[in-house]
Amino acid sequence: MATAGSTVAVHYKGTLADGSVFDSSEGRDPLEFVVGSGQVIPGFDQAVADMAVGDTRIVQIPCAQAYGEVNEDMKMAVPKEQIPEEFTPVVGMMLQVGTPQGPMPVRVSEVNEDGIVLDANHPLAGEDLTFEIRLVEVR
Repeated sequence: MATAGSTVAVHYKGTLADGSVFDSSEGRDPLEFVVGSGQVIPGFDQAVADMAVGDTRIVQIPCAQAYGEVNEDMKMAVPKEQIPEEFTPVVGMMLQVGTPQGPMPVRVSEVNEDGIVLDANHPLAGEDLTFEIRLVEVR
């Protein structure tokens, strides 16, 4: 039985509300983590906490227990004049911007005639997630 502090290995498939798969361990080694340590999103951690080896569970995780709501303060408009001429931004493109805390990944969320909008929210922020989880090992 998986309990707080146990190291577990799980296979999983994560889907969005429209049924599209955003992540899966299929074809890879199982995901290993320590239950209750904060290594995975809270809702995933809670879902595994009382599973036994061999159990499969389908859980719906609201965005508050996943990557949180979209924070509009984490979006930044960049005027066209500040974009290098040789750079062609495309919506969805991932970039790194320098901050006093070090590089931060951002996604181009909008391209318009005035410039671009960069979004530092996690790409799954604001999304309710569904996971199919199969516990394969407890240590």
